[in-house]
Amino acid sequence: MNAQFEPIRTASGTSALRADVRAFLSERIGELPPEIRAQSWSGWDDALSADMGARGWIGMTWPTAFGGQAASQLERYTVAEEMLAAGAPVAAHWIADRQSGALILKFGSDDLKRELVPQIATGKLFFCIGMSEPNSGSDLASLRTRAERVDGGWSVSGSKIWTTFADKSQFMIALVRTAQQDARSSRDGLSQLVVDLSSEGVTIRPIEDQTGAAHFCEVFFDSVFVPDRMLLGEEGQGWAQVTAELALERSGPERFLSSHVLLELVCETLNEQPDDAMLALLGEWAAELWVLRQMSLSVASRLERGEAPMLEAAIVKDLGARYEQSIARDLSGAFTASSFSDAGAGIEPVLTYLVASSPCFSLRGGTREILRGIIARELGLR
Repeated sequence: MNAQFEPIRTASGTSALRADVRAFLSERIGELPPEIRAQSWSGWDDALSADMGARGWIGMTWPTAFGGQAASQLERYTVAEEMLAAGAPVAAHWIADRQSGALILKFGSDDLKRELVPQIATGKLFFCIGMSEPNSGSDLASLRTRAERVDGGWSVSGSKIWTTFADKSQFMIALVRTAQQDARSSRDGLSQLVVDLSSEGVTIRPIEDQTGAAHFCEVFFDSVFVPDRMLLGEEGQGWAQVTAELALERSGPERFLSSHVLLELVCETLNEQPDDAMLALLGEWAAELWVLRQMSLSVASRLERGEAPMLEAAIVKDLGARYEQSIARDLSGAFTASSFSDAGAGIEPVLTYLVASSPCFSLRGGTREILRGIIARELGLR
């Protein structure tokens, strides 16, 4: 199998949409300092998400019957990349818009779709992802959180970790074990449940990182009741469903724009005679950014056709994380004040934040080692 990245041009009809988004961003976050905008899609602002929902910019590709706009993937991409490039604090709705709503539309019952998806589209219903577990490392299939059959539903016990913004979300889509683990395949017997995080028996503990923020959480389930109607898809099909979901999680512009505010700040504050090392870095970053954007757009185009480009999504995620980490790392090594105007003093707090936060870029959405294992397997190299 070979990776397929076909050349893509954004639809000509997106230019008006792009202008609308930029005008909105100028009004809503124009005064935010760069060190706040550098948080990118880790920045949380409920009001901004609600405003985006009111404009139809959440769940854009979903059917109108469920609060969407029936827009194309490329139109959705236009909104997403403008938000990320500007450093808009979009974390509140990001996961629900990117994958949770799409997953419910694909695998949920009609009642569950009607109950949850329109609320997501308003920008007021937030989801987190319940995949990783303590002591499992990157072996997702080794998870031990169990869901046992009870009258009217399931009783869930276990824990999840590195769950982004679980403390601020109303629901989690959790991958759980609903059948005894098969010694031949740990991927069998897994299912996905939509868990109301306000349920009795749920405990959430934020985990502070080295920047002082607490984006990640550990979530504990102690005999948490989940009604039958909250099962996604078929019992035992969770592994196939969650791997399809990862194509949505790994391929978007958030996988290479996390450091973009710093890149723009560098370009804005360079003086007329920057040193050769700085010019070389800018050239490398510009070339990589162009290629990654084309690759990501290609994946969006294939998602539009209903495909699940797992290989290509993993490649975008791996290369994108390396790129956005390199911006902070390489600038730290090459930074000289003589290359910048007085306004360049604003680079330091942004650079400090990204140096501290960038190690997580190659962890979230799948570690580098796991991604490269997937790529090697899909290419027939192992």
